[in-house]
Amino acid sequence: MTAEDYTAIILSLAVALAATISVVCVGTPIAWYIAKKPFRGSGLVVAISTLPLVLPPTVTGYLLLEIFGRRAIVGHFLEQQFGLVIVFHWTGAVLAAAVTSFPLYFVSARSAFASVDFAYEQAARLMGCSEWTVFWRITLPLSIRGLVAGGVLGFVRALGDFGATLMVAGNIPGRTRTAALALYDATILGDAARARSLVAVLGAVAVAAIWFAGRPLSKGGR
Repeated sequence: MTAEDYTAIILSLAVALAATISVVCVGTPIAWYIAKKPFRGSGLVVAISTLPLVLPPTVTGYLLLEIFGRRAIVGHFLEQQFGLVIVFHWTGAVLAAAVTSFPLYFVSARSAFASVDFAYEQAARLMGCSEWTVFWRITLPLSIRGLVAGGVLGFVRALGDFGATLMVAGNIPGRTRTAALALYDATILGDAARARSLVAVLGAVAVAAIWFAGRPLSKGGR
């Protein structure tokens, strides 16, 4: 592998981590509310939240460009008011990775929250606990395994995103070229050894992450 490939791997890990943190912060309250307090429009929220899971990544990337492009309303506002540039910037890679990985975390988190026995939560409320205390003392501990599994799946998905990242962030060496994009370049150039090395690294990270997520789900953590 070249020095640019190592930079791409480090960038991929950083982007995937930032995307996962963003997804967990945004997805957890949404998943909890949908699971515990469903409302008339909750089905539409679920559909929109899981849409990137079924859309082609390039379509997702195009939609993000239409929203966060420098000439789009949201993108122009962010740049003018906060100096935040999304397109052809590492922040665009984080956004693309977060959007494409969001459904995996959301579905898992929603199922985890829904599986918590309502009787336990209600008993805590009858004992005078606030909703915040019920969440931290009852709901979260009983659903943590599903949340961790969803977070890891989202991380792995963000790590390997290609289509949406290419559309939004581009393929700029040292700035927005992630490991998946570097793998694409190596394949196009016919550099099989470099491509196999990148595949090995990405595969090893993915296997390690999934193994880590599976440990709490098995008896005794083994």
